[in-house]
Amino acid sequence: MSLPGPLGTPIRLTAAVLALIGVLTVALLGVSLAQTGTGELEIPAAGTITLLRLLVLTALAVQIGELAGVRLAGEGPLPRRWSVPAAATGAAASAGMLVLLGRLSGLSLGTVYGLREGRLLLVTTNALALAALCAATRRPALALGPLAVAVGAEAMRAHPEAYTPAIGVSLTVVHLTAASLWCGSLLYVLRTMRLRGGGQDVLMRYARMAACAFAALCVTGTFSTLRRLPLDGVLSTAYGRVLLVKLALFGLTALLALTARRRMLHGADARPPARVELGVLGLVVLVSALLTVVPDPHWLLP
Repeated sequence: MSLPGPLGTPIRLTAAVLALIGVLTVALLGVSLAQTGTGELEIPAAGTITLLRLLVLTALAVQIGELAGVRLAGEGPLPRRWSVPAAATGAAASAGMLVLLGRLSGLSLGTVYGLREGRLLLVTTNALALAALCAATRRPALALGPLAVAVGAEAMRAHPEAYTPAIGVSLTVVHLTAASLWCGSLLYVLRTMRLRGGGQDVLMRYARMAACAFAALCVTGTFSTLRRLPLDGVLSTAYGRVLLVKLALFGLTALLALTARRRMLHGADARPPARVELGVLGLVVLVSALLTVVPDPHWLLP
């Protein structure tokens, strides 16, 4: 028996189920595996937090990528919008982290709202909920405002350090926006090409935008790493180990992007390597969610 749509064959359905099992396994066990032998304190409910963080990052990528993808698609039929359910799911995940924070700390929600972490989670929740409402209107571009607020709140949450916080927040804002554009736009472009039965011109326009996103990711990622992680902590901390995995996946994604671009320039079908690129980008988002949960390596800094 096969399902209609993109999961229309038993092979694809089986692959999707296996991929989901793999994602859940990495999300639930990734932090514990990365901390093996590091001596770092165990993070309570690390697996649940990672899953919720993954949903938030995915929501941002889908909605930001869709807003950019509509412009890249140009004239012609467009795929069904996923921004409303994506943003709603992200808002629910952020609210779930807020409730979880209260349970783990033993505090009431009213008290949690007064904490820095609680306030930022509340801002992200409300921003994504508002983005979902905007996406459901006839002017979905209005969601840009709430999405910018959500990205800013996420960047502030990721950089609680007392020294030069503005630099860390600014780097993360650019990094998160560029990553969302690269991953989310590719998803929308491939869906558009599937609907139209072609559309190499759409993929070419995406490739130009992705090149800028790639450059922004390289620059901001390098500076953020240099600020957060000393060289001797690369292998001895969970953050460093997860970061190495992310860098390996990022390099593979770059090679796949170059392969797709080379095929486009020679007039061949660039969709196969682009689909694999999207899958690897999904793994990058998963590893990025792990990075937001593993212990902060600031304690190693002099």
